[in-house]
Amino acid sequence: MAMQDPYEALKLKNQLCYPIYLCAKEIVRRYAPLLDKLDLTYTQYVVMMYFWEHGESNVKELGKALLLDPSTLTPLLKKLEKKAYVTRTRSAADERNLVVALTDAGRRLRDDALSVPAQMGNCLALNAEEAETLYTLLYKVLENVEKEL
Repeated sequence: MAMQDPYEALKLKNQLCYPIYLCAKEIVRRYAPLLDKLDLTYTQYVVMMYFWEHGESNVKELGKALLLDPSTLTPLLKKLEKKAYVTRTRSAADERNLVVALTDAGRRLRDDALSVPAQMGNCLALNAEEAETLYTLLYKVLENVEKEL
């Protein structure tokens, strides 16, 4: 009887996290040329999608929704403000809250971004059922990981 390698669990081929990491890295890499045309990084694009959906938000709500901490959001929002896509203003009700809202230029950018999801969908080459299954499983993983925090 052959003895099992005690280090088998440490091999990359046995790690679920490794292909998830590689996929995320490669997908973001494939987004880059599409987003360069919009003058956005991937994280800026995610933030803009949030604002295209929700209109405005305070920084705390934004960070919670996107799982981004203030140290990531603050410089990112400053850059989006410099590009004139968002404004940042103190809340009249509570000056501790910074409210971020889309500008007209930020709203117009949404039209320019319309082709990005389809182009990325072509790149991934998953049928609708596969995409839905992957989406469901990834959000299940996120939900389970968040429970552990």
